[in-house]
Amino acid sequence: MAKQITDANFKELLNGDKPLVVDFWAEWCGPCKAIGPSIDELHAEYEGQVEIGKCNVDENIDLPVEFGIRSIPTILFFKGGEMIDKLIGAVGKDAIDAKIKALL
Repeated sequence: MAKQITDANFKELLNGDKPLVVDFWAEWCGPCKAIGPSIDELHAEYEGQVEIGKCNVDENIDLPVEFGIRSIPTILFFKGGEMIDKLIGAVGKDAIDAKIKALL
């Protein structure tokens, strides 16, 4: 399972030594549920290389506001503490994987 990313632990993960991928989602969001298994699979595939996690927008209000999340699912890609890229909407695993590979 992908790591739970919260308002409380985000800065620590962002400032870590690995790239960070954050999937902004909600329990009620159908497209979010559709890409959830891909996020979990990629978390397992890149374990130790990239931090991959999910931020529930209903439980964490600061991060979605900070990054202007207006549509979910939205996936943000960070490297060196900076946002490098993003994907919006229900995209395929291959598209997410390509963005992760670009971080490495």
